[in-house]
Amino acid sequence: MSKKVSIIGAGMTGSTTAHWLAQREIADLVLVDVVEGMPEGKALDLLEAMPVIGKDVSITGAGGAGFEATAGSDIIVITAGLPRKPGMSRDDLLAANSEIVGKVAEETIKLSPDAIYIVLTNPLDVMTYLTWKKTGLPPNRVIGQAGILDSARMRAFVALALNVSVENINCYVLGGHGDSMVPLTRHSNVAGVPLHKTMSAELLDGIVERTRSGGGEIVKLLKQGSAYYAPSAAIAQMVEAILKDKQLIVPAAVYMQGEYGLKDIYFGAPAQLGANGVEKIIEYDLNDEEMAALKQSAEGVAANTAKLGL
Repeated sequence: MSKKVSIIGAGMTGSTTAHWLAQREIADLVLVDVVEGMPEGKALDLLEAMPVIGKDVSITGAGGAGFEATAGSDIIVITAGLPRKPGMSRDDLLAANSEIVGKVAEETIKLSPDAIYIVLTNPLDVMTYLTWKKTGLPPNRVIGQAGILDSARMRAFVALALNVSVENINCYVLGGHGDSMVPLTRHSNVAGVPLHKTMSAELLDGIVERTRSGGGEIVKLLKQGSAYYAPSAAIAQMVEAILKDKQLIVPAAVYMQGEYGLKDIYFGAPAQLGANGVEKIIEYDLNDEEMAALKQSAEGVAANTAKLGL
């Protein structure tokens, strides 16, 4: 297989990302972690599953942060970092995770200068900005995964409320990956019917709030660690869109250069993903209320980004 994807961080999110990608049979995979033996063991276990599902994928692991194994990667996925614990916000992780992500970016870019980076570590928008700065890559080649996850959560909650297939539901969540994210209810629909015509305002407001707190809800239930099935599935969708040059439009954390009136931050917006990474940023026609919410979210992201001192 000619394509290579390296996943830095072989915890629950990283290893589950490898699982989703192995099923797609679109690239050979490398799992890297600071823990000796753990990524090797998970890679071997997953490799031994390939005959069962009939997929020919090379899967290797490298413990002790063996970055050499990532050389020549087409895509670098960064999931390394500390997860949230109950009572923590994503922003509480900024100091510790900036040190981890910064090192990962600096070491891997030396070995894969042509790679496209997908970042999942929290606080997501800030860690994506840090990766962009540390790698020195064009911004279209550094992308954060958040919007697909947030939109998927909203779709799941709408499906539960209406007893309708998730395939009929289109939801769009923009903004920073945090409590100020902006679910676009006016642009979301069920088989083309706007959400506000399918349910009461009270029910819709409840879904919006549950979407915003969706990650925290899972952290509270798990009591240690955070979500990994849905976030890793979202990464796999992004990887596939890039490797297959699908030109797929999804919400993602992208570098803003005037879109929506925002500059010099990574922020959740609709992005067209293809072989070059972000091929285009799509601008929705937002009303005053939606734009105000988006700018409020951007202010929070900008304030946290400034803490990096870059």
